[in-house]
Amino acid sequence: MPDIRPGTDDGLAPNRALWDRWARIHGSTPTDRFYDVESFVAGRQTLRALERDLAGEVAGRDLLHLQCHFGMDTLNWARLGARVTGVDFSPIAIERARLLAARTGLPATFVEADTQRLPATLAGRFDLVVATYGILCWIGDLDAWMGGAASALRPGGSLVLVDLHPAFQAVATLDPLVVDWPYGGGEPHHETLTATYAEPGLSLPPQESVQYPYSIGEIVTAAAGAGLTIKHFGEHVAAEFDPRGILSAGEDGRYRLPFGDSHLPILYSLRAVAPDRA
Repeated sequence: MPDIRPGTDDGLAPNRALWDRWARIHGSTPTDRFYDVESFVAGRQTLRALERDLAGEVAGRDLLHLQCHFGMDTLNWARLGARVTGVDFSPIAIERARLLAARTGLPATFVEADTQRLPATLAGRFDLVVATYGILCWIGDLDAWMGGAASALRPGGSLVLVDLHPAFQAVATLDPLVVDWPYGGGEPHHETLTATYAEPGLSLPPQESVQYPYSIGEIVTAAAGAGLTIKHFGEHVAAEFDPRGILSAGEDGRYRLPFGDSHLPILYSLRAVAPDRA
């Protein structure tokens, strides 16, 4: 179980170092099929139905992608006609995103910034703010993150958030069933990582990480506290992929988290709307 250190904590520096490392590796090795940059450049769709349905028609709309990593999904939104801006705190990721945009010829702006402290220049400029898969567990100040997302929206604009469900994050192994992660609370958890989710078999030097568990109630409350109105909240027991590499696909090709005779949710989805000030 990760070491839990209660109290005030700032994981920004170790997490940036971790994501700088991953940004150098992801999509740059011949064995990385998780990102598969070459097929993306050739036109492969990286976005999943869940976030596309929540976002709706994006052509001609201004879209801000938070924690964009090296920009593949950001540029996929551009392929769908959105005017896109991607934000990430890793300078290596932003550099790679700009190179990928140049390679694909897709128009995009990439900004190096902490998503808990978005630049004032982004305020009130976007119809959509999007963040997907592996987002809030890296955020030490959930209220600041939600406040920044809300401030970036135009009146009536939408935040679209799709992330791993807290119940799924709590599970370490299925057979035997081991739960070693709190359901919520937001306390910093320090863990030393020697691999990357994109290539679990690749051995890397030890690197500290800090992650934060949030419950569904804490996430929804933070969105409401930022002045957003929740229009949709979904908990999804089946997914197109296994975000953590611990599930098996069913006969229908979808992944589920078994729990007795039922299933626990793998993902949640949220769409929240900024107030119309007109």
